[in-house]
Amino acid sequence: MKIAVLGGDGFVGWPTSLHLSEQGHDVHILDNLSRRWIDTELGVQSLTPMDSIQERTRIWHQETGRRIHFHLIDIARDYDVFKGWLAEHKPDAIVHFAEQRAAPYSMKSDRHKNYTVNNNVNATHNLLNAMVETGVDAHLVHLGTMGVYGYSTVGAAIPEGYLPVGIETMDGQTVKQDILYPANPGSIYHMTKCLDQLLFQFYAKNDGLRVTDLHQGIVWGTHTEQTRRHEQLINRFDYDGDYGTVLNRFLIQAAIGFPLTVHGTGGQTRAFIHIQDSVRCIDLALQNPPEAGDKVKIFNQMTETHRVKDLAELVSRLTGTDVAYLPNPRKEAAENDLVVHNEQFLSLGLNPITLEEGLLEEVVEVARKYAYRVDRSRIPAVSAWTKDIEPTINRDPEGKSLKSAS
Repeated sequence: MKIAVLGGDGFVGWPTSLHLSEQGHDVHILDNLSRRWIDTELGVQSLTPMDSIQERTRIWHQETGRRIHFHLIDIARDYDVFKGWLAEHKPDAIVHFAEQRAAPYSMKSDRHKNYTVNNNVNATHNLLNAMVETGVDAHLVHLGTMGVYGYSTVGAAIPEGYLPVGIETMDGQTVKQDILYPANPGSIYHMTKCLDQLLFQFYAKNDGLRVTDLHQGIVWGTHTEQTRRHEQLINRFDYDGDYGTVLNRFLIQAAIGFPLTVHGTGGQTRAFIHIQDSVRCIDLALQNPPEAGDKVKIFNQMTETHRVKDLAELVSRLTGTDVAYLPNPRKEAAENDLVVHNEQFLSLGLNPITLEEGLLEEVVEVARKYAYRVDRSRIPAVSAWTKDIEPTINRDPEGKSLKSAS
């Protein structure tokens, strides 16, 4: 297939592009490189050194003989340019990662909230609109988030996208209907993913677009089978308070002897998936498209759930690093349970990678190798959900200030 990977320079987009290319697909990355510019804005860099997208794709061709094509296009802003590209290249499938992906970044300020809404919602709608206008019959696979469901305890397992309900009619009968599981976003970022859901439902119903929406858990790990092939193919590794996912952050903190920062009680339960499983799930979704006229196909793309404090204690036992409990900058429940259905991917043959000490040690080794690139001042989470959270000061092992919120 010819596959367009929107946002293919990013944390999940890059290993997905490599995986699909190795499967024999003709892969085209479309990206505005905004994630690299955000690094510049935040004054932080990926723990792992990243070459330009042009150099990365050159190395891939050198190692495999396969070409990945790169197109510098801003999906959210350059609608006519993107529509022209779509009409010319007519991909068989489109994988949509082209959204600002960090909840803390989306809550930093009013400007960051506006940017996240404008970028994410415009990118999704421009994509759907262009598909209709060009008549390109591509299967669209979108990377969403488990966060659309929220993280409150409801006493029942979360279904895969749809909730069966009974509606009482005027004559007293009960009609059964599947509705989208009630959205409960916890940040502006998560809210844009909820809006994505509604856009997909409309265009699938109104224009017959074939859409698969993947509600993904928190991704951990660095390497996939393809990124191991050459040092310059390595994936990015975010450790800062805005973009670093919780388990990867614990592992880099452990690698440099920095206390593991648990915000709040640590009783928050989250869904997780290894980066290798993430790209496998996207491949499986591409192999199993819905038919035109079908409702949006929704998968819960996760493999296991863990409490944050349990993860911290696991990493602490593994590495001997202390755990520091700090006030939570997020506006969320102090503790929650999380039970999630994920039978669809399992039925398609996914054999999940579970969180084992051997794999944690592998990530710690990557972190130790590049520890010289760490800026300790960027590790604390400083983006607060509300203005009434008072900052607290702790000290890291070198005596430098450790702020939990501001």
